[in-house]
Amino acid sequence: MMLARDINDWKNLILMNRFALKEIDTKLNILNEEFQFIHLHNPIEYIKSRVKTPESIIEKLKRKGYEPTIQNAKEYIYDIAGIRIICSFVSDIYLIYDLIQNQSDVKVIEVKDYIRNPKPNGYQSLHLIVEIPVFLSDRIEEAKVEIQIRTIAMDFWASLEHKIFYKFNKAVPGYITKQLKECADVITHLDNKMLFIKDELEQYK
Repeated sequence: MMLARDINDWKNLILMNRFALKEIDTKLNILNEEFQFIHLHNPIEYIKSRVKTPESIIEKLKRKGYEPTIQNAKEYIYDIAGIRIICSFVSDIYLIYDLIQNQSDVKVIEVKDYIRNPKPNGYQSLHLIVEIPVFLSDRIEEAKVEIQIRTIAMDFWASLEHKIFYKFNKAVPGYITKQLKECADVITHLDNKMLFIKDELEQYK
């Protein structure tokens, strides 16, 4: 049974991560509006975000073999705060990555490129773990945020795969896994074709 002090500690952790998401979200929206104004192009179609619940954090800590403490959550769980950026084109993914890297108060501490190196099942996305300062009334705290950047087509595939994964309680039949991989290949082809068309249109500006 959690003590009142423990409950408040977990609430503070969740609140801190919500603040971190707001910081990142504000930065991204400013960059998107600036690009729309200067280049007449918005690299971000839309943004989704979420903060894990204390129950989810505790479950993940136990799964990783750590005691379910606040300190371990801060040290070993990097995706308490998560933000997903959806783009139209693959080129926008790497543009946003560069823009994030260039923010002086954002520290990129981990990069996993599942676009250039897709997972065996076909999953594609660019994953970043960043650290950002949260300015409070009496102190500054560093918080980690997981950022996933993908195209609309990649997001559609990932959403469907996630639903199927839990529908079959993680034991997805082989023939469905094969079809999902085939769909991922089609999506890669589609994204490449759309980028080609976009680049062709750029020549007519």
